Amino acid sequence: MRVILPNLHRHLATWGVAVALVAWSPLGWAAHGYALWGDLKYPPGFAHFDYVNPQAPQGGDLRLVSNQRVSTFDKYNPFTIRGSAPAYLAALMFDTLLTPSLDETASAYGLLAQDVNVAADGLSATFKLRPEARFHNGDPVLAADVRHSYDTLMSPQTMPAYKSLLEDVVGVDVIDERTVRFRFKRPNRELPLTVGTIPVFSRQWGMENGKPKPFDQVVMDIPIGSGRYKIGPVTFGRDITYVRDPNYWARDLNVKRGTDNFDRITVKIYKDNTARLEGFKASEYDLMQVFSAGDWARRMSGKRFDSGELVKGEFAHRLPSGFQSYVLNTRNPKLADVRVREALGLALDYEWMNRQMFYNSYQRVNGLFGNTDCETHGTPSPEELALLEPWRGKVPDTVFGPMTVPPRTDGDSSLRANLRRARTLLQEAGWVYRDGALRNAQGQPMVLEYLDSREGGVRSVGPWIQSLEKLGIRLNFRSVDYALYQQRVDRFEYEIISIAFAGTNNPGQEYADMFGSKAADTPSSGNFAGVKSPAVDSLIRRMTSAKNKAELLPACHALERVIAHSHYLIPQWTVNVHRMAYNAARLDKPAQMPPYTQAETWAISTWWAKR
Repeated sequence: MRVILPNLHRHLATWGVAVALVAWSPLGWAAHGYALWGDLKYPPGFAHFDYVNPQAPQGGDLRLVSNQRVSTFDKYNPFTIRGSAPAYLAALMFDTLLTPSLDETASAYGLLAQDVNVAADGLSATFKLRPEARFHNGDPVLAADVRHSYDTLMSPQTMPAYKSLLEDVVGVDVIDERTVRFRFKRPNRELPLTVGTIPVFSRQWGMENGKPKPFDQVVMDIPIGSGRYKIGPVTFGRDITYVRDPNYWARDLNVKRGTDNFDRITVKIYKDNTARLEGFKASEYDLMQVFSAGDWARRMSGKRFDSGELVKGEFAHRLPSGFQSYVLNTRNPKLADVRVREALGLALDYEWMNRQMFYNSYQRVNGLFGNTDCETHGTPSPEELALLEPWRGKVPDTVFGPMTVPPRTDGDSSLRANLRRARTLLQEAGWVYRDGALRNAQGQPMVLEYLDSREGGVRSVGPWIQSLEKLGIRLNFRSVDYALYQQRVDRFEYEIISIAFAGTNNPGQEYADMFGSKAADTPSSGNFAGVKSPAVDSLIRRMTSAKNKAELLPACHALERVIAHSHYLIPQWTVNVHRMAYNAARLDKPAQMPPYTQAETWAISTWWAKR
């Protein structure tokens, strides 16, 4: 399973999925923060965010487990393509111009920037930097550093997601020492948000003998950021400790009050999930987010749970449900026909899996925008049809009917009926059963490979393999180590993989990286399904150029219909709570979790150590 988060989904998502910006003033005035739609919750000069404890004690340690699949790290640069950086490094070490509020879906407030001014024509956003902002080496954070960070992230040495997300930025101007302006190709309410949440790093990072090294050669150079933490003790292959900077420049800012309460954050690395789970039960670290229903229901137990030292908690959130899915790589000729892709989805018996394997703890995913205003239901509205009609004949005819509903196998529905429907679709696509297998006109059997790097992945895909065998399809489970898995995924050398796409309340340019035609041919991009559709490209442009929700929602719905009815993704499952186990003897937390936070973000930023 690979986890993908929108808004620079591989890296910038560590700053928060639903970060958004402010009031687009018709007069172009400077403000302390931005709300993408509507008003900001917090006024100028607010004391602190409501969800923090401003009197939280400072000090102590937080011991975490790495949230990455890799068993070690080999670089300190989280932005380049090759190699693996330590978990949480980007979020802890690099400040941004703006920082999100975790109890609003679409607001951000000044961090490095003391104010931001969006031009009346929407073609630029100007940020005024705080004079007190400092990098870890003591240098001031200047407009030239912001421009340097942008130019570097747009270079060929960094992840393609940056280029996709920042495609509509024309350039960056240094107005004066502490004023920087981003210029845009076209008005886009999301772009001030996007540029406001890119990481800012010093021009001195990667300097050698007075000259900058190529950015992809900046590997083990200690990052020079402006965040609350710096790299401390490191044991390669075992752990890394981030140490709080006692001279952190923003420690007294309202947006930081009550946050970053631990003196040290140690991230431990375990070779596999079994060792990780047993390490937590042995109190080797303090906090673990649990994604396995079996681990949560059966294996989170023992004497430390019985004594109350370790506690299980389910924390309800209002985050988008995302779209965790089996991804079908349409670059492969066997998966190029939409009827074949739909047939594969009909063979998935989710209801049986949820009942027998997942302890009825999940809900089925459908579409891209579950649990948001963009979620699509019923038949297309007149506004949606106006966007879809130019593409009639170039998208599936079903797009113009009711929204997809994943096939069921309970009630009046059954797996047998679904498989009959799947067999019909496969025959229409030229695949018939003969000589013991499903074959095409050339006699080639339908043999597919499911690529995974999880040691227990075969268990969850096993029932699907068995159902596909009834159609004459052989689905081989291929387990590889994570490094090879990452390499093959970056090169699109797979047929079926599983991706956990996190959702967003404010979809924008990141969807061009996930579904845009240009990204389909870009190695290491997020277009895992290989989608190359002029209709999808057009709808993403309409979505990102929306001036208000009345324009945004029809574009979101139309895009969701096209992706869902094209069956690029076979929807999996989701859960509407964060499942976390933690050491209650060592940690304390605010009374309420903000509704729009990721679980570990909440703990790292607002919890504190018991004395």
